[in-house]
Amino acid sequence: MEKERTPTFLNAGGQSSNAVAILQSGGANYVRLRIWTAGEYTVANAIGLAQRAKSAGMKIFVDLHYSDTWADPAHQSIPSGWPTDLSGLNTRIYTYTKDVVTSFKNAGINIDMIQIGNEIRQGLLWPVGKTPNWSAASQLLNSGRSGAIDGNPSSPPKIMIHIDNGWDWSLQQWWWDGIQVQGALTLDKVDYIGVSFYPFYGTSATLANLKSSLTNMANRYGRPIVVAETDWPASCSGTTLSEPSIPISASGQTQWVQKIAQVLCGLPGGLGKGIFYWEPTWLTNSGLGSSCQDSTLFSATWNGNVPTARARDSVNMFK
Repeated sequence: MEKERTPTFLNAGGQSSNAVAILQSGGANYVRLRIWTAGEYTVANAIGLAQRAKSAGMKIFVDLHYSDTWADPAHQSIPSGWPTDLSGLNTRIYTYTKDVVTSFKNAGINIDMIQIGNEIRQGLLWPVGKTPNWSAASQLLNSGRSGAIDGNPSSPPKIMIHIDNGWDWSLQQWWWDGIQVQGALTLDKVDYIGVSFYPFYGTSATLANLKSSLTNMANRYGRPIVVAETDWPASCSGTTLSEPSIPISASGQTQWVQKIAQVLCGLPGGLGKGIFYWEPTWLTNSGLGSSCQDSTLFSATWNGNVPTARARDSVNMFK
């Protein structure tokens, strides 16, 4: 966003600053960076952003889509030029992931956490790794994990596996029971379970259901849990949200995230570990994939195509 349109960012007090500094001063301690195999979200772009975040004292979380474009529950296409058989894909995902991690290392950045695929409830690298072909999907994830470790053996990133609908225990149990394959991906190779949790896509995505689902996950799988994607609207009309008692406002954004934090803090064994807000500064896509008008943490005014973005009070939600 900053690169494309050179916006002016203001903190909540109205002073000029930059997005990274504003988010960091609001309590954010990690930056999550997506990487595609083609298009604008390149490794070089992510390294540049990571260097800025690292300079601000933040940790680095890399989200590998293994796709030329968005990867999500409905889209997991094999990148152009990649093999289309399981053996070839195992080799390619290993080499690609290793090269990404090594590139960060060579730029002076040790990735703190890496996500092997994005919202992969239906697997990855379709059709080869599409669930319920559990063996293939598990092999591919394990190959990606091995590449991440081998890319920086002296300081390897923590490994996250991430699917959507964290509130849905039946989905989580089906997926996590299925993906564990002896000789491929097993729970001991996963450092963090990641889930998405959004209020826009159905009224079942309640905090009560999230608590029940994550509690069951903690008890059954015993791995640290992160809400890797969430947001709440500051402006929204025509959409029914899953928690109608929370206001549609900057205050509501803070309440939503803090209530998720309460769920995580109450998980058995202290296994609730963190929250990532998706995506706080995307001013040109402020609905953030929903039918709401604005879920970012900045209020923008526009001079032609160039915005001035003032931080909402919700930017301090992580303090």
